[in-house]
Amino acid sequence: MKYFKYGFTAVLALISCTRTRTKPDSVLQTNQSIFDIPVISIDGKQTSLREYQGKKILIVNVASKCGYTPQYEKLEELSKQYGDKITVLGFPSNNFLSQEPGTDSEIIEFCKKNYGVTFPLFSKTNVKGAERSPLYKWLSEKELNGWNRQEPSWNFCKYLISENGELLKFFPSSIDPMGPEILSAIK
Repeated sequence: MKYFKYGFTAVLALISCTRTRTKPDSVLQTNQSIFDIPVISIDGKQTSLREYQGKKILIVNVASKCGYTPQYEKLEELSKQYGDKITVLGFPSNNFLSQEPGTDSEIIEFCKKNYGVTFPLFSKTNVKGAERSPLYKWLSEKELNGWNRQEPSWNFCKYLISENGELLKFFPSSIDPMGPEILSAIK
């Protein structure tokens, strides 16, 4: 009888643990739209991506002291030439060899002065690891976005989002923002 009592208790504990791991938090997050994820603009205002709904979105983790930094110029060109079809959004990140050490105000000044950036930039954020932002968590967890597990491997990785908020493609840093891979995907 003593073994039955402890065995039954162990089974109940196991069922309870199983329920806890699959509890509604992960289910609710799975159904969360990318448009509802809070982000902070580079001027410090809390917002969401909802205002960009209806066009494709190219989300890029950017940095000002990287070998790929000249891509700012091509991202701006993409934004100007195809702005009726796509919105480019830059998320500065210091996650790769401290290549974005500046403050938000220094970052925006650098981008405008050196590359004439007019596309929206957001507050410096973590894009990988345990401290990554909710946006980059959504972009890099299959359970949340439906298929992708790839978090940024370096600065200037790109995620293409559909008009209705589905993750369509991941592009590594080396892909030119005005290259055929991206241009064919936005048409």
